[in-house]
Order: sequence, then structure tokens, then C-alpha cells
Amino acid sequence: MKRNVLIIGAGGVAHVAAHKCAQNNKLLGDIHIASRTLAKCQAIIDSIHEKGSLQSPGRLQAHQLDAMDIEATKFLIRATHSQIVINVGSPFLNMSVLAACIETGAAYLDTAIHEDPAKVCEAPPWYGNYEWKRRQACKDARVTAVLGAGFDPGVVNAYARFALDTYFDDVESIDIIDINAGNHGRYFATNFDPEINFREFTSTVWSWEQNQWRANSMFERRQDWNMPVTGMSTTYLTGHDELHSMSQNLGVPNIRFWMSFSEHYINVFTVLNSLGLLSEKPVRTAKGVEIVPLEVVKAVLPDPASLAPAYTGKTCIGDLIRGTRGGQAQQVLIYNSCDHEECFEEVGSQAISYTAGVPAVAAAMLIAKGSWDIGEMANVEELDPVPFIESMNRMGLVTRIQDAHGDRILRPRQESIYEPKPRMLVNY
Repeated sequence: MKRNVLIIGAGGVAHVAAHKCAQNNKLLGDIHIASRTLAKCQAIIDSIHEKGSLQSPGRLQAHQLDAMDIEATKFLIRATHSQIVINVGSPFLNMSVLAACIETGAAYLDTAIHEDPAKVCEAPPWYGNYEWKRRQACKDARVTAVLGAGFDPGVVNAYARFALDTYFDDVESIDIIDINAGNHGRYFATNFDPEINFREFTSTVWSWEQNQWRANSMFERRQDWNMPVTGMSTTYLTGHDELHSMSQNLGVPNIRFWMSFSEHYINVFTVLNSLGLLSEKPVRTAKGVEIVPLEVVKAVLPDPASLAPAYTGKTCIGDLIRGTRGGQAQQVLIYNSCDHEECFEEVGSQAISYTAGVPAVAAAMLIAKGSWDIGEMANVEELDPVPFIESMNRMGLVTRIQDAHGDRILRPRQESIYEPKPRMLVNY
């Protein structure tokens, strides 16, 4: 059994993760929060006290850390006796934090794939470029490293694994659909780190189709979906982390990711991109100052965490899986819907941060209990999805299923006796 958690990062997802760790500190033990800005870490701790999130009296401590410094990260892990590290800082930190965990024996969790600041949208599969190269090192050190344990990637991977295990003999396609029907009231803002957000959309869109990688441009392929709670929404094919592990691990020929965008977002993005303001490459100003345009755009846009107080509306994120069972066509939607205002009331965050932060802590709890403490590296779809879904159901991130039986809360252990009935499904 592992105890004591070090959370690296102090943004919106770290805020949620810290609150959820506090709500479960009888199991998880001491909670430490570290980032380059000590004041941000302390603000999260103050919020935990204000909301009364601590399950029982326990240690909460803020630390200043440059997590790119492996030696400093190793020192902090040892000094705090942390046996679980939740890395929800910038994706640029992943490999440094992972190295520190391998060398100290702490379990490692993250919610997004590693990125090189100088490169955008590398050749797929992305995990093969960095994280998977450390698989053997994790195994040799018997270090558990769970990759992409947010919502997407993370929960959607578990949904796919559960669907394949339970509802299908063969699966033809998985469409991951991410709808944010909320309104933050700002002229323009991104729901998570603007720099990371824009890097996803400025280059090649990779999808997995007919068992091979297919390249498209951003906003080239559009699809409208009628989703529960959020209704009819327009989405665009987008490249995303989970495709790069699910394509290798699930044996499904078609896996795509669709994200909703408003016309306003697309217009602003197009102007910024056309002007070169979303470039990650340094430029020199007339005064001889070297700057990175994307970093400037990030600096002038609202901090995603600041959106929470005024955010209204709901999200709907899930997997639409199509295949066969018993020779008959089968279609299943497994999804979650989150309310921005309810998330703010509970932990002071918006729903995008909530949906990423809760799963990371659910995964940490499974490592603490031992069921996910596997002593090697794994993506979420390689692990047992049942306790993961059950934990999130208890923690406020409830999973639902829509199929021939209707729309209901997904209770995984009851679904194991699933028997399809001939009934018309919702038409997507």
C-alpha cells in the first residue's frame, strides 16, 4: 500500500486533484503541492481549507519546485516521503518527473502526453517518441507509471476497454466525442493552458482509420452529434493523445477524436494562426528582443482557472462504439456529463479541470490500494476499468451508458451479465 501524494503543478487540474486528494486523505495520507510559483500552491491549500475538503485532519504543504530539475524533484519526493506523484504540470515536464520517480521508486501518474517545446505534432504514435522508451526502466525499477489518467486521455480509454470486454465480439469503430456546451462570458479564452491548447491544433490532425494513421488539417472534417444533455453540437476531427495508445493496444481499426468548437473560436484561432501568433518558433522584435509568439498569446489570455466563477452550462464527453455481438450490429455510448456551476460549488473549479483532475486522483487511490500498483508502465486501457469507473462514480464523475436498454448510470459489475435486446437505438 502506498501513501503520501506529491502533486506537481498548480493550475486548474492541480486545484481539482488537490481537493479530491484532501477528500480522500485517510487513504492517501499527506498531500504536497509543488510548482515554480509557491503562491499558487498556497492558494490551492487555502481553497481546500475554505471549502472544508479535508476528509480528516492531515498534512497539506506547498513547495517551490522547478520540475525540469530532476535532482530537485528527487529530493522533494524523498523529503516528503511521497510514494505517489501526480504530474499535472505542463506536458513539457513529463519525462523529467518520470525520471525522478524511476530513481526514487515513487509511482507516477500524468494526464497528458509529453511534449518537446520545440516540436509540434510529432510522428505517431506519440507515446513511442518519449514515454514508451522508458517502459523497461520502469519495469526494472518496479515503478508503476500510469500514463494519461485524466479524462481524455484516461477515462475514455477505460470506457473503450470496458466496452470491448463487455458488449462486443468485434468492434469496428470508436468515436471519442468531447462537447463543452458551457459559456465562460469572456470574449476569448481557452479551457486549459493556452499554449498546450493551441499546439494541438496548429499542425497535422492524426486519426486512426482502417488500421493506419491518416493525416488531415485542423477543421477539415466536421461532424454533428446529438449528445445527451448537451444536444446537437458541431465537432471537428482533432488529433489527441489517447489515439496514440488505443490504436496500438485495442485492435480496433477506426478510432477518431471529435471536439466541439464555436464559429467564434474558429475565427479567432484562424486569425491568430494566420498572423503567425501561434508559432512555437522564436522571433526577434525590432528592438532585438527574442520572443515566442505563442507564449505572448498565452500571457495575454485569461488564466483558465479564472474562468470558473462565471462558467455556466454543461459538458458531455464519451465514446460511441460500434461493432457486433452475436452476429448482430451493436452500438453503445458510454459518457459523462459535468455541470460547470456544480463543479465550482464543490471545489472552486470549472468542469474541464474537474473532468481531468478527478480521474487522476481515482487512479492514485487505486495505486494506493494496490489494484493498479502494477510495478511497470501502462496506459489506462491496459488496466482493469471496473474499479476506475466505480471510484469515479463515487467521487462525483458519474458514468452513464446509452444503448438498446436505454440511458442509465453505468454500474460495471452489474453490466457484466449484459444481454442485448432487439430494440431501436438512438440515431446519431
